[in-house]
Amino acid sequence: MPHDLFISPSILSADFTRLAEAVALVEDAGADLIHVDVMDGHFVPNLTIGPPVVKALKRIARVPLDVHLMVDDPDTTAAWYVDAGADYVTVHVEAATHLHRLAESIRSSGAHPGVTLNPATPVAALREILPYVDLVLVMSVNPGFPAQSFIETSVAKVAAIAGMCREAGISPRIEVDGGIDVRTAPRVVAAGADTLVAGNAIFGEPDPGAALKALREGATRRLV
Repeated sequence: MPHDLFISPSILSADFTRLAEAVALVEDAGADLIHVDVMDGHFVPNLTIGPPVVKALKRIARVPLDVHLMVDDPDTTAAWYVDAGADYVTVHVEAATHLHRLAESIRSSGAHPGVTLNPATPVAALREILPYVDLVLVMSVNPGFPAQSFIETSVAKVAAIAGMCREAGISPRIEVDGGIDVRTAPRVVAAGADTLVAGNAIFGEPDPGAALKALREGATRRLV
């Protein structure tokens, strides 16, 4: 069953000294989720935030927190973010040792489990875990830094995942993160994505609220 389109602004591109203001601004503009990128400096070459910031965001956010773990040991650390208040906890197939057990643990703890694929990871890696997750995140850039260029083969990857879901009779959200803007958004939505992560395309603009609304409108325009 098709989902409504969700926009999940990534606070990685926001001003970290004014996070509460940034969250409120995009919520007022219609954000459906707040995307939180957690990086450990090992799985990806960057270091961002940990559970205390997620806990603080949970106190102020009016929409669910969409937490993406780019970490070496999600089997251990995912529980920290569930405890901190994450509503979605998404882990990488490349990092989790016991992916099924981890997804079930996240769900039993009260959060939605999600799974992520890096750009070079084939869609086939999802086949066994797909029925057990509520969200599939397609990385359309190499994870680790904001404001990268969209990887063109991501469109076909989204379409392949959407096809797998239809064949299995399941409907996890299909999220795309990386290089999402008014140009790329309609293409991934047409391929089957229903959740868009955007950082620079929202927070890099003079009016992030207007940018979010323009992204939503552009994402659903007819492709020509």
